[in-house]
Amino acid sequence: MISKKYLKTKPFAKVTFSLGKKESQGAKRIALAAEFNNWSTTELELNKNKSGKFSVTVDLEQGKSYEFRYVLDGEVWENDTQADAYVPNNLTFEDNSVVKV
Repeated sequence: MISKKYLKTKPFAKVTFSLGKKESQGAKRIALAAEFNNWSTTELELNKNKSGKFSVTVDLEQGKSYEFRYVLDGEVWENDTQADAYVPNNLTFEDNSVVKV
């Protein structure tokens, strides 16, 4: 799930990426790999709360679209079922999730 909070005084939005307990598939660690972090699988780890939901909030420039995927336990790449769009990934022949800010 993706939620967006637009800032009136800055050209950025606070975007929260989250996966529920069911979507996290029992993962112990989940990272957000995206264009804006050079597809790093370690830089942006989602935090897990008591109910088992994982989430992380990042500041993203408004008026742009960003490709991303979740990486579960450093191995399994997953899309967000609530993404704004999907685009082909030419490396794996799968789709990447897209968030439009």
